[in-house]
Amino acid sequence: MIKMINFLIALMAIFQVASAQETEDLMSDTKQSLYSDILNEERGFWVSLPDSYFQDGNSYKEYPLLIVLDGDSHFNTTSTMVRYMSSDRYRSWKAPEMIVVGIQNVDRRRDYTPEKIITVRENNSGGGEKFLQFLEKELIPHLDQNYRTTPFRILFGHSLSGLLATHAYMKEESLFQAFIAVDPSFGTWDAETMDQKLDTLTQKPFDRYIYFATANWGKRNFSNRDRHLRLFEALNSKSEKDLHAKLEYFENESHSSVPLIAFHNGFSAIFKGYDISYRDVDSPSHLKNHFAEISERLSWEFLPPESLVNQLGYSKLRSREDDEKSQAIDYFIMNTKNYPESHNAYSSLGEGYEVLGERSQAVENYTKSLMLYPENEYVKIKLSDLKKEKE
Repeated sequence: MIKMINFLIALMAIFQVASAQETEDLMSDTKQSLYSDILNEERGFWVSLPDSYFQDGNSYKEYPLLIVLDGDSHFNTTSTMVRYMSSDRYRSWKAPEMIVVGIQNVDRRRDYTPEKIITVRENNSGGGEKFLQFLEKELIPHLDQNYRTTPFRILFGHSLSGLLATHAYMKEESLFQAFIAVDPSFGTWDAETMDQKLDTLTQKPFDRYIYFATANWGKRNFSNRDRHLRLFEALNSKSEKDLHAKLEYFENESHSSVPLIAFHNGFSAIFKGYDISYRDVDSPSHLKNHFAEISERLSWEFLPPESLVNQLGYSKLRSREDDEKSQAIDYFIMNTKNYPESHNAYSSLGEGYEVLGERSQAVENYTKSLMLYPENEYVKIKLSDLKKEKE
């Protein structure tokens, strides 16, 4: 109960901040549309860009992509939460900054059901595959062309869209590397359908990560939990390596109330360890190994965040021990190698060399920084001062 109260308090803080910044963020949250030849209709979607996207000197930065199904219901909350958990503004740093895209609904039953559902009355279910084709062959290429994206992508769905997210995870080929399936509607999959899917499953999906959330359905709770648990255990038994997945049950949440807290937990589970504190890093090699483990789990290379490495470098630079001061250079060099287009990485390296008395190397790196971002007045002053000292 105490954890839930704390979560709600934090959530209220998020939306208070979001409200205060509404005007400022209008440039980064936009409603758009794209005509789909695959679906033969216009499809609307919202785009939320990270805080750093338009900041001066950041044009080199590229961002992972989060696709939010049922965007009408979940885009505002998820985009705000992702911003809060990743932006330098809030110093949470639990995940990398991401471009969040919410898909507007047209026909949920049609778009989110992979197989035809047999009912007494005729229905138009079973269009899930076509909808995934729209995402992968039309929407994602459109986003890649118009925004600075990386090929790491997360698909988030709840209820019927959680069913589609699970289906996409189990496919042989997918453009997504991670999935959040919140209380997926497995009631549309009978035991035979689920067994058929499991029988045709290869090892390829197990390179991806999936998070399942299960809500409390009251009198129908056992059947709902049993379906989720049955699939999770089957996936675990079929995976030849450690299963990159998590299943979480929410006793105090219903099907309608679970998406918000489940998304928070699922997003945190995907990026577990990303928020390592600079105080817990022993050395540059320790940091590299830590993020190599995260990269292995997510089948995508996640480099140590530039802000974290910079923080480590400056913490060492302030040390009274000469060997620790020299280690600061190792961290700053790590950033210039990982982010060679970052003016700030070279500026920090220049400052490190300046503190250590290596004037020529300081000038060299300040100059590189200024070439990448000529408007940087701080670096201009630094270079001017060093040249005066030489005279």
